[in-house]
Amino acid sequence: MIGKRILVGVSGGIAAYKIPMLVRLLTKERNEVKVVATDNALNFVSELTLQTLSKHKVYTDMFLPYEESTTEHISLSEWADVFATVLLAFEKKIFFAPAMNTAMYNNQAVQNNLKTLQSRGVELIEGEEGELACGSVGKGRMAEVEQIFESIDKYFSQAEDLRGKTFLVTAGPTVEQIDSVRYISNNSSGKMGYALAREILQRGGKVSLISGPVSETIEDNSNLNLVKVKSAEQMYEASMREFAKSDAAICSAAVADYTPKQVFSGKMKKKDQSLTIELEPTKDILKTLGQNKGKKIVVGFALESNDEVANAKKKLSSKNLDFIVLNSLNDKGAGFEYTTNKVTLIDKDSCVALPLKTKQEVAKDIINKIVALL
Repeated sequence: MIGKRILVGVSGGIAAYKIPMLVRLLTKERNEVKVVATDNALNFVSELTLQTLSKHKVYTDMFLPYEESTTEHISLSEWADVFATVLLAFEKKIFFAPAMNTAMYNNQAVQNNLKTLQSRGVELIEGEEGELACGSVGKGRMAEVEQIFESIDKYFSQAEDLRGKTFLVTAGPTVEQIDSVRYISNNSSGKMGYALAREILQRGGKVSLISGPVSETIEDNSNLNLVKVKSAEQMYEASMREFAKSDAAICSAAVADYTPKQVFSGKMKKKDQSLTIELEPTKDILKTLGQNKGKKIVVGFALESNDEVANAKKKLSSKNLDFIVLNSLNDKGAGFEYTTNKVTLIDKDSCVALPLKTKQEVAKDIINKIVALL
């Protein structure tokens, strides 16, 4: 981490006293640092100290007559490589290191907000339990500056590790029409697939994201090719096309196993009798990719409710995968619609169960394993 532009944000709290040392560590490595501080933050650490260590003025207001730009908050976001707090206009990597009383930290509203930020790719630098300024002991103590520094340094070491690599990622459900208004589908929010795409983009890779109908969104990126599809057949065709240009594929979509053999024209009228719809198997995207991967990496997902590991291992073998990500419907906080997930990474030699994490953190673990294989 040399020669980077780092924006450090400081809010009002006793942990602000640690920020001068963080600025010193960052500038010592020949990085350029600018500090944004709230008025209350300057009650805990002086503006002169921050200015002296950063060798830049301290930014405390969006609109002041002496500012370099009339929209300083926007120009700063364009200037920096990373930002160590939250800024709405900032589109690069964001870290946040919270500090507060234990009761506040454990409040459900705060915990929900932390999960929301992490699901959007913002990285939490969590502190350890310890004695707080209020005299209580518990969680809420801000991470030490060395830990913050190491987190940023680690990010820059990974930021380019996928440069030159192209990934195929499938996400969300497929929709199989019965008639013009009715369809068969699977439960899937697409959150895991979109988290994987974000992680790849953050690390310099290119992504073809083949997405079924979801409400999930992803930021525009020159390295992103977002392909929206509806049916299993459309996802199959797009996946075959994009895999030819990819180094690896991660199939996290919940593709329908069956599709109606006949799609009725218009809307079928309801009748007071039973209805039989003949279904036929859809094409197996994952198996096709596995059988034709050559030296490419192919990763699949397995969602199981019984004999989870045994069934996942069968899928790993039958579809010729490099490894498989096992989701269990029996784990609390994992499965459909959650921002968290609890997975097991299984290959032919190992079976590693991970603790409950945000889906963005799980995406990082999956990509780290693929990087090791690549």
